[in-house]
Amino acid sequence: MLEVSNLNAFYGNIHVLWDISFTVKEAEIFALIGANGSGKSTLLRHMNGLFIPTEGDVWVNSLNTRDSRNIRNIRSSVGMVFQSPDAQIVATVVEEEVAFGPENLRLEHIEIKKRVNRTLRVVGLQDLADQRPHLLSGGEKRRLAIAGVLAMEPRVMVFDEPFASLDYPGVKQVLQQILDLHRSGHTIVVTTHDLEKIIAHTDRLVIMQGGKIVRDGSPLEIVGHLEAFGVREPCAYRLGVEADSWLN
Repeated sequence: MLEVSNLNAFYGNIHVLWDISFTVKEAEIFALIGANGSGKSTLLRHMNGLFIPTEGDVWVNSLNTRDSRNIRNIRSSVGMVFQSPDAQIVATVVEEEVAFGPENLRLEHIEIKKRVNRTLRVVGLQDLADQRPHLLSGGEKRRLAIAGVLAMEPRVMVFDEPFASLDYPGVKQVLQQILDLHRSGHTIVVTTHDLEKIIAHTDRLVIMQGGKIVRDGSPLEIVGHLEAFGVREPCAYRLGVEADSWLN
């Protein structure tokens, strides 16, 4: 579904991503972890063509992000949910926010309306369709940001620190939404420096440090190396047991 090959990226003269290579399989939950400043968010923005590699390639369903003719299809295939929903939400009414993406895809009005109604039901915001986004709770705003992306019907959902600044109920709302999307067939990519909330559901972990991939494997293979790279080991593993879901 996603393939990154020998990716290097620079900000001016600063080398920020170093020879990154990995693949993300279809229907996988893939967690990209590391301390702040490790390059996670920069790497994410290469996954749907927001950033173009300085060197190397990124492929989305066999389409190369370097080819500008592919960008519209790539951005329809890979939906990005950013860390701050307030920065992502642009409309003044919930249902208008969900309609924004499909409108930019130039879909017919009847199809836009169908997608808005369906997506609001999926994220559990159908009763708040006429609400102003700034009146929503933190978890509801995050779910609205997810809905705005989901309405474009991507195959891959990419979440940058989806649990940041959420209280416990908000974390559970967003985690449930991510798992529901996975069960419906979406490939999920998550970045986080707080692995506690997602590790019970993760198929694969990649640790980044200093713009490089330093570990890549299953949770059981990787968990013992976390703290050496600035990531807190989940409490369950410290106690010698497997992590349980936050939804239990």
